[in-house]
Amino acid sequence: MDDTVGMLFLKEKQAKIIMALYDQSREWHIADLAGEAGATYVHTSKFIGICEEHGIVASEKHGRTKKLLLTKKGEEIAKNVAGILQGIAPEVPATEQPQK
Repeated sequence: MDDTVGMLFLKEKQAKIIMALYDQSREWHIADLAGEAGATYVHTSKFIGICEEHGIVASEKHGRTKKLLLTKKGEEIAKNVAGILQGIAPEVPATEQPQK
């Protein structure tokens, strides 16, 4: 595996983006993810592009916007990230964990 790709998920903003996508209770677009993660639109767009290249995120074009979804591979990564976050901060209430 490319170490560069693996390191993507060990960064705060990228982890927040993946965890936001893991929450399927709402529809996600790049601008929404950027706001949720406290990242710029450009940073988020580049990260999503890398994730699409590696089969982690899929997009559906809706006019000028893209609806973003995790693939099965992306869901597995998100579960692992959630487990790591829970291990680091177990005091976070379950209600703040992503909805599945």
